[in-house]
Amino acid sequence: MTTHVLILCTHNSARSVLAEGMLGHWARRLGRDVQAHSAGSAPSGRVNPLALWALERAGVDTTGFHSKSWDAFTAEHSPRMRVVITVCDAAAGETCPIWPGNPVRVHWGYPDPSNAPGGVEAIAQAFELTRQAIGYRMLQLLALPIDTLSDAALSDALGAIAKA
Repeated sequence: MTTHVLILCTHNSARSVLAEGMLGHWARRLGRDVQAHSAGSAPSGRVNPLALWALERAGVDTTGFHSKSWDAFTAEHSPRMRVVITVCDAAAGETCPIWPGNPVRVHWGYPDPSNAPGGVEAIAQAFELTRQAIGYRMLQLLALPIDTLSDAALSDALGAIAKA
């Protein structure tokens, strides 16, 4: 049975897209039945081109990536999320919708790479470093026996990853 993971950031243009891309990429490479999704509470309507650049540079297929509202995942026909991860502090502080299935929630915060000081090269480097950091955590998530852990055990394991 497919495990669905939703990654949230306010605008769904950078960090959540990086996380969706890396989780999906690693899940396919490792043969794990995990489906990554991303969304935002106030989607910008566009994915930051540097997020796509960083993902493509890592060999991730970005076809179809787009900025979308978290409302797309609250409908009755939506996939039931096992895990919801917030990757920006603003999204972590927002009142989230009621997700079907009452998924495990965790906050893995990252600074917004588009706000990195410096010129275009420094910002591109910030996107790449953020992609690497997110990718590492997604590998840690995929190392867990997600299918067999109780909600409490999964919550503890995801919290430990956040502190590592």
